[in-house]
Amino acid sequence: MREQFLSSSVERKRDYARQYEYLVLTVSPDDSLPEARRRLAEHSEYGKWELERSVLYIGGGRRFWLRRKVLNVQRTV
Repeated sequence: MREQFLSSSVERKRDYARQYEYLVLTVSPDDSLPEARRRLAEHSEYGKWELERSVLYIGGGRRFWLRRKVLNVQRTV
């Protein structure tokens, strides 16, 4: 099955068992690599995301999986 990349997209998911939150960043083949790197750097710097996995598809599309630890804040009062 061939996957079509029409445009760039961002998808967020949460893994409740592992206590990680995931961000899937899809980059279309039309986007430049420096633009994709800039977007990844912004997410990692300002959102405290870390790169877990990246895939380069045959058509030139890219997909990046970013994750960050979920902080469970408990009420003290």
